[in-house]
Order: sequence, then C-alpha cells, then structure tokens
Amino acid sequence: MKDIAVNALDAAVRHGVSYADVRLIETLERHISTKNGKIGQLASVVSLGLGVRVLDRGSWGFAASDDLRESGIESAAELAVDIARASAMVKKKDVALAPEDKHEVSWTSPIRTDPFRTPVDHNLALLFAVDEALRRNPGITLAETSMVFTRQRQIFASSRGSLIDQTRFTTGAGFSAFSFKDGEIQKRSYPNSFGGQHQLKGYELIDELKLLENAPRIAEEAVALHSADQCPEGSFDLILDSSQLALQIHESVGHPIELDRVLGTEANYAGMSFLTLDKLNHLQYGSEIVNVVCDARLEHGPGLGTFAFDDEGVPAQCTEIIRDGRFVGYMTSRETAAAVDQERSNGTMRADGWARIPLIRMTNVSLKPGEQTLDEVFGGASRGIYMETNRSWSIDDKRYNFQFGCEIGWEIRDGKRIRMLKNPSYSGITTEFWNSCAAIAGPEHWVLWGTPNCGKGQPEQVMGTGHGASPARFRDIRIGGAYAG
Repeated sequence: MKDIAVNALDAAVRHGVSYADVRLIETLERHISTKNGKIGQLASVVSLGLGVRVLDRGSWGFAASDDLRESGIESAAELAVDIARASAMVKKKDVALAPEDKHEVSWTSPIRTDPFRTPVDHNLALLFAVDEALRRNPGITLAETSMVFTRQRQIFASSRGSLIDQTRFTTGAGFSAFSFKDGEIQKRSYPNSFGGQHQLKGYELIDELKLLENAPRIAEEAVALHSADQCPEGSFDLILDSSQLALQIHESVGHPIELDRVLGTEANYAGMSFLTLDKLNHLQYGSEIVNVVCDARLEHGPGLGTFAFDDEGVPAQCTEIIRDGRFVGYMTSRETAAAVDQERSNGTMRADGWARIPLIRMTNVSLKPGEQTLDEVFGGASRGIYMETNRSWSIDDKRYNFQFGCEIGWEIRDGKRIRMLKNPSYSGITTEFWNSCAAIAGPEHWVLWGTPNCGKGQPEQVMGTGHGASPARFRDIRIGGAYAG
C-alpha cells in the first residue's frame, strides 16, 4: 500500500504543484443488528481507494479514485491539479499553510481482542440474548440491538516527505427498548442513545458494557415511564448525566470552535458560529470550574477522536479550549492556523474516507472532571431535575440557542431522587448555560463517550467524535415545554 501512495504522490508532484498529499485508505466494517428477535442488519463493507490533494497557484484541488492502476492514479492526480488551476482563476487570495515537520511513523491503536476475529454467530448470540431479555417484559413493544466494528488503515504521504501508516480499530454496541401505550411511546436506551457507546477499542468493549446484565432494568424503566409524572415546567437546578452532557458539549462547544465555521468557509450541517475572532481570550464562556480541551492523544482515552496523526500529517495534540471559564482556543487546520497567525495547526483535519477532502472535525472535545463527589453534585440541589440519555436536540445555526430532550428524568429534593419524570427537556443560551455550571463530579465518574454520527460538509461526511464528561449541576435552567403533557 505504501508504494501505491508514494506513486500517487509522485504523479501529483510531477505537475509542479507547490504542495501535495495523498491518503490511501482501506476500510473494513461489520454491522449487526436485531429487531424483535429477528436479524435487522448483517453486513460487511470493504472499501479501498485514494484521495489526492494539491495546492497550486494558491488554490486547492482534490480528486479521488478507487482505480489503483497506474492509469487511474495518473488520472486522479491530473484531475486534482486541473481543479486547483481552475479554482485559482476565481480565488480571492492565495492559500497559505502553517509549517509542519516531516513525519515517518507506523501506528496501530491498541486493542486486546480483534473484533473481526470474533465469529458472527457469537456476535448475534449476544444480541439475540439481549433482545430476548428486553422482550421478556410484557410492556416492551419493540426491542432493537446493534454492534458495529471498524478497522481502517490509512497511508498518508506528502510532498513535505511525510509517510505515515496508521491503523485504527473502533467498536460500538447498544440497545433500545420501546414501550407503546395509550397513544404514547416511551424509550430507554443503553448505554446511550443513537447506537450506544463507541470507542477506539476492540471486542473488549462489548464485555465492558455488560449489555445483557442491564437489559432487564432498561426494559423496566421504559415501561415505568408511562406511569411517571410529566416533567414540570419552570426554573430548576439541572443535573445532567455524563452521556447527555457529552452531547451538550458536542453541540454548544465542539461545533462553535471549528475555525472554518468561524471564518465562513464551512456552514453545512450545523451552520456557522457565534465565536468570532474578537471573542478569543476575552469571552467568559462558562463559570470558573469549566475547563474544556480538544485532545486527540491516546493518553486522553480511547475516543473516536483519538489518533496518532490527522489527515494533514499533523501529530495528535491537546489544545485548551476553555480555561477557568475563559474561551482560549479553536480547532485549526494548517490553512486556518495561518489565517489567524498561529504558528502551527493543532491537528484536527479529518475526512470520513478516501473519497472526501479533509475538514476541521472534532477530535475528543471533553469537559475536564471537577472536584466534587457525586453526592455533592446532587446534594447542592434543594429542588432540581436530573436527566439521562438524549432523546432530541435542536440548536440554531450560530450554536447559541438550544433545546434538548432526554429519555428519563427524576425530581431531586435535598439531593435525593423522589420521583421519576417522563418527557424531560431543557433549553438555554450557550454562554448563560455554561456560566451557570455550579458543580462537576470527579474523575471517577468521567466517561469518554463516542458520537459516531456527526455530520458536516457538502457532500456530507459522517465522522466519529469523542466527548468526555462527569455528571454536572447547573443553576436556574429553563425546564420543560418540549413535549406535551
């Protein structure tokens, strides 16, 4: 594979371009799901191709091909150059790139068990067992389970002399139980909604999730929600579990700090951003206990945003985004870093495959754990609402006004759960919400969640991102109103 990547790079460089890079990517996926005791999906996907990106006459050109013969490689390189030269005719200014060193590395993400070496029958047996355990509760109308495994090997070669061979394994699994009664549907998911939990791990993640052990509880909660009281409306202290807080981070921190959105070069699938350049190092984004990092390094954890090098050959880094509540950093590329006079990209450029050009994408955007115990997080709420597991979300195209709904809630009195609540929701304004953060649980409750379905770009690219969080409490949040009582 390395020879193919180098040959493609040579084909582009021969045209006299100022810069070129190639990504040759081989992807293997396994998708398994069940629905009410039957197979929902059983598929294996294999993909192999390359993308050629060139900078010529101050403009970008990109082309891709799955024809890896010499003629196919030459055609892709020539097309990329033609696109760059055509773009140069209408450019407003030359593209400049922040410098980056040459890197020659081979790296594979650590796993204990290769998921592709586990028999499909074994995978299905576990999912069917979970499915059966859910439907054992007579109130369950629909049970759904799923697993997904991915192995992606990427060879990156650049005219700077970099040659990076990188292989990543990801695993995900989860299930949902639906209960229909009196014209109403209630749903509970485990360990998270929208496909469960996903991490940069092998099959060992499946064992860690304890899917079968949690199925009876999740089914019971789905049915019990029909008898629960409607979530009240008003101003309450709000406590979010770490999975819901992860999505809050994704939508109200992660997307706004993508510098291409700020600069106006990207607006698809999430809009632009309220975080204009004048706010850097000035805006009080959150309370003093709020600290957020963008961290792709392995030491941060096995996130979907964890890697050794991004798709521009820039090493994984940790970048401070919010420090003691103050907004201090964006996610950048080599091009956008140069545009705002930064010396180096912080390594957040990624594409969802060989056929797409890299974009600035979230890596692991995480809220650092706090210093409170879980009892202190709950105990600080004389009257509050605790919510778990995302059900719905909505946020404006500047990432400022939002509304989220969750699957289940509890009323909290003097730190204790006193009753289950159905259809809980909350809304707010991004900076007001984060400035209301009053308590964050410690590292023993911190979880690095995987979001496998983040969309961006046109044509759409679907990317996995990571978000770490501990449960946290927020003061005087608007609760209720998203769902009918």
